[in-house]
Amino acid sequence: MIVSRALILAWMDLLRPRILRLALMGIALTILLFVVLQSALFWVVRTLVPGDLVLPWIGTLDVGAALSWGTLALFPLMGFFLMAPVAAGFAGLFAERVADVVEEVHYPARHGASLDFLDGLLESVAVVAAILAVAVVSLFLTPVLGPLAPVLLFTANGWLLGREFFQMAARRHMDEPGATALRRANAGRVTLAGVLIAIALVIPLVNIAVPLLAAAAFTHLFHLISGTSGPDSRHPRG
Repeated sequence: MIVSRALILAWMDLLRPRILRLALMGIALTILLFVVLQSALFWVVRTLVPGDLVLPWIGTLDVGAALSWGTLALFPLMGFFLMAPVAAGFAGLFAERVADVVEEVHYPARHGASLDFLDGLLESVAVVAAILAVAVVSLFLTPVLGPLAPVLLFTANGWLLGREFFQMAARRHMDEPGATALRRANAGRVTLAGVLIAIALVIPLVNIAVPLLAAAAFTHLFHLISGTSGPDSRHPRG
């Protein structure tokens, strides 16, 4: 099966030094951002909340200190809800470098042209926005859909992730209309790969490296689908 083969090859690629280095860099940046956010929240609460509150029969309470230290309890909560989109954002900045390594190793005769930094940044923003939008919609629909809410979340996220990551991989070799046409012609495979990536994104700690896995997997998926492993590719970039 093409999708499983692409994912297996991508997992193996994550252990390559050049990609592993990018994964560790993404993890470090993600953790650093959460530490900065937590520190900023701690400082804002400590600054804005009054220091002391006098209560009858209880006495004086240092409310500011209690609430500021209490914000530390939000750290795991922020990690649960924001880890995936933040990691996806950082990984989007490294996706082109991951694709470069994958194609150098597996498809040297059909190496794509890297997108410029602005395109990579826009793709990264698109992935993050897609994940956040689906998360918010699923949250609001959970009371209505009940147990079907996770099905909606994974299906919608899978479609969006498949769309964005496949487009990134395909645009290295063809223009936007050609990439879109190829994706639509293989919508089932692209969506299935996206759903599997979406499921992996909810696994704590593992989800930090999953966006880089997705970049590698969809690079493989593009080549396996299109047959662009040689110079006679029928999908030249426009």
